[in-house]
Amino acid sequence: MIELAAAFAVAGAASNAVGTAFQRKAASTSRRGGVRLLAELVRRPAWVLGMAGVIGAALFQSLALVNGPLALVQPLFILELPFALLVAGPLMHRRLPRSGWWGVGGVVTGLGILLAAAAPHGATSQAALVRWIPALGLCLGGMAAAVLLAGRGRPAVRRAALLAAASATGNALTAALLKSATGTFADHGFLAFLRSWQTYGFAVTGAVSVLLLENALQAGPLAAAQPALTIGDAMVSLALGMTLFDERIRTGWWLVPELCGAVLIVAGVVVLSRAAQRIIVR
Repeated sequence: MIELAAAFAVAGAASNAVGTAFQRKAASTSRRGGVRLLAELVRRPAWVLGMAGVIGAALFQSLALVNGPLALVQPLFILELPFALLVAGPLMHRRLPRSGWWGVGGVVTGLGILLAAAAPHGATSQAALVRWIPALGLCLGGMAAAVLLAGRGRPAVRRAALLAAASATGNALTAALLKSATGTFADHGFLAFLRSWQTYGFAVTGAVSVLLLENALQAGPLAAAQPALTIGDAMVSLALGMTLFDERIRTGWWLVPELCGAVLIVAGVVVLSRAAQRIIVR
């Protein structure tokens, strides 16, 4: 089932990358913010296509979370970064520089090493309310703090990164709630799914995350927003998986290749971010 979860997660990352690229194309020409930005974007075909990609990603993510641990599924969404840059190039009629391919290789190789060494395991689909309360408080509080720090008048790169970090935290929390809700559906059926508070929780946090994402993409360059989205999502998801669902990773000497994989991922993200700023117009 781990292999199946990984396959669904990779498909979700690709689908989300396509959605993000189309959303970026739609949001880049608007000067509005907040809810007014979303009201304008819903009338644009590129944004509708982007949302279709996001919805597809959510379906793949649900299937992945039913079959595997959060600590495995969400880190695989780091692949969204190279996917997004590869998709955004043709969409914006631009070409990724040669250095960008080194970044893609670093991200993919590092992720493979990290997950192979960590081998996330031991997942459950439910957590006691006493665990949910601090998790919700920390995630929602962190999102609110990031939004406040990203107020208007701040540098564009900083605003994009902070809003993306808030969206990433919301995405991770949404994934945790979604895992619990889909676990309820798989174990007890549709009516129990409708009675679960996590079902409505992931709907609300998911909507807030989408709104934050739109504002992050509109506030600054993709090179500033995308790394915060992908890395932030993976890190918060890892923490939630371990604290909520008793997921575990291998420690001891396994920490050495895990650290090497993490360094490769960070280096690849940095290279990709710089390459994105030098994308060549065709």
